[in-house]
Amino acid sequence: MRQQVLLDTGPLVALVNRRDQFHQWAKTEWEQIEPPLLTCEAVITEASFLLRSVYGGQQAVVSLIQRGIVQIPFCLEEEVERVGELLNRYRSVPISLADACMVRMAEQYASSYVLTIDSDFHIYPKEKNQKIPVIIHSDSFVS
Repeated sequence: MRQQVLLDTGPLVALVNRRDQFHQWAKTEWEQIEPPLLTCEAVITEASFLLRSVYGGQQAVVSLIQRGIVQIPFCLEEEVERVGELLNRYRSVPISLADACMVRMAEQYASSYVLTIDSDFHIYPKEKNQKIPVIIHSDSFVS
């Protein structure tokens, strides 16, 4: 079982939305992860927005938090300087607030993996140009 996994928006949406093209992949990956998965409020906000038209979608996200399966240890107010640097550095990619927060979390949790479908995490390095370890679906790569 994998431990200390950082949860990005895509896999969260895919897990909740059975019609998502990555649903089965997300479900399989979640079964291999020891809870809790760690994330930030920006990811929860993005996922909730994307799941607004999925019956029970937003409630499912809240339930994962209530049950402790997903935890939100990240405080943007405490990390705003570094997150701002990341937003500025990668504005041409472009980077979202949620992605910048996830990069910062990857820096904070050095032995973590980011569970994502976003291939941009191969572009964003941690401090000192270290690669961010990712768990990513093979269809997420752009050739």
